[in-house]
Amino acid sequence: MIFNEGEPSNGFYLIESGKVKIFKLSFEGKEHILHIYGQGKPFGEVPVFEGNNFPASAMAMTKTQIIFIPRDRFVKLISDTPGLAMNMLGMLSMRLREFTIQIENLSLKEVPARLASYILTLSKEHDKTEKVSLPISKAQLANLIGTTPETVSRVLKKMTDASLIGVDGRIITIHDHDAMIDLSDSGRL
Repeated sequence: MIFNEGEPSNGFYLIESGKVKIFKLSFEGKEHILHIYGQGKPFGEVPVFEGNNFPASAMAMTKTQIIFIPRDRFVKLISDTPGLAMNMLGMLSMRLREFTIQIENLSLKEVPARLASYILTLSKEHDKTEKVSLPISKAQLANLIGTTPETVSRVLKKMTDASLIGVDGRIITIHDHDAMIDLSDSGRL
């Protein structure tokens, strides 16, 4: 564990290597993954600006090295370097957009559309490559898109049978990019 929801924040973190999941727990103890971040990504920065506690928990998923940036030093650095503040605003705006898309996907789209959207997002992150590697387990992916691991497996099988993708372990090859875009919009497989 790196921090728990509700703990006071006196700084934020930057991932030097490894993976970190940001998550919330329900009253029943069910975990819901909000984000998974890798190398070069900051996390825990929202309380730095608003002065409150961490709104979610963070845990390393793999062997991870992180850098802690104290709030007081960061505030001084922003005062001395206004361009840094603009970069942080840009990054926070991008995260807000990601949250909006995530809420839209969870509330308005069926599982095939959510899964197709996730695979296409991975493809964009890998410079629109046809082959992407799932950075998380099927159970974590299911949690991220709001379904069960069994449903993820069934939908991946249907996508494979429809020749949209090929699956080899954690490697997904996109065979029909346009059809995947249609699926991410319509949800019809």
